[in-house]
Amino acid sequence: MTVQQNKEKLPNRLKNELKFRELIVKEKQRVAGCFDRIVFTSEQLSGFNSQGFDDHIKLFFPAESGEVQLPQITDEGIVWGDGPRPQARDYTPLAFNADSNELTIDFYIHDAGVASAWAEGAMPGDTLMIGGPRGSLVYPTDYAFQLYVCDETGLPAVRRRLLTLPENVTVQVLVNSHHSEVHQYLSDFTHVALEYLDETALAERLKALSIPAEDYFVWITGEGEAVKRMSDELKTSRNLDSDYVRAVAYWHRK
Repeated sequence: MTVQQNKEKLPNRLKNELKFRELIVKEKQRVAGCFDRIVFTSEQLSGFNSQGFDDHIKLFFPAESGEVQLPQITDEGIVWGDGPRPQARDYTPLAFNADSNELTIDFYIHDAGVASAWAEGAMPGDTLMIGGPRGSLVYPTDYAFQLYVCDETGLPAVRRRLLTLPENVTVQVLVNSHHSEVHQYLSDFTHVALEYLDETALAERLKALSIPAEDYFVWITGEGEAVKRMSDELKTSRNLDSDYVRAVAYWHRK
């Protein structure tokens, strides 16, 4: 039987007007050995809104021609023009400064992937098109117990979340990663219990972890099948309330 939590702490769902924007790379730096932190600027960022820590914006990457043909937003919906659609990937905004119209995104750099390749080669003055976010799911920050499970792709969302949390809550972060340099990415959060594990050890740790019967929040992301297994385990074997277990696949094995 599932233990129901206090429904006063349900997330708040917000909607945004869908817009497409052209951004300009302002600066870039390497973070924790395997992330490129890129700051974008543009007057088109006026009115940009992202209130959920794991919001998704769509990034559109140019073809070999260097051009991106974005769709038109009509009363009938989104209409794409002639020719191939640009490759697109979902990313989490790490930070947005409305005063300076600056948007920061952390790109995980790895061997394959259109986003990673673009970020590695990005230079100040380069442009990138984005769409969204179409909405936000805003969770309270004061759950007494909070658990975040991810791989490298989910670390920017976790970082954004940790920046908002009070220090009197219990926060545990389990990261599926084989790269020791990744450990530096969240090293400034000294009040957070961080563990870096391989996939097998992470699954075992999750089974053994003590989770209270109420006032908890669990967030899981990473590879699709692994996310589903972990989510099912928590909601069935551990009887957690699905309203407070957010599981989102960030990528899928081919």
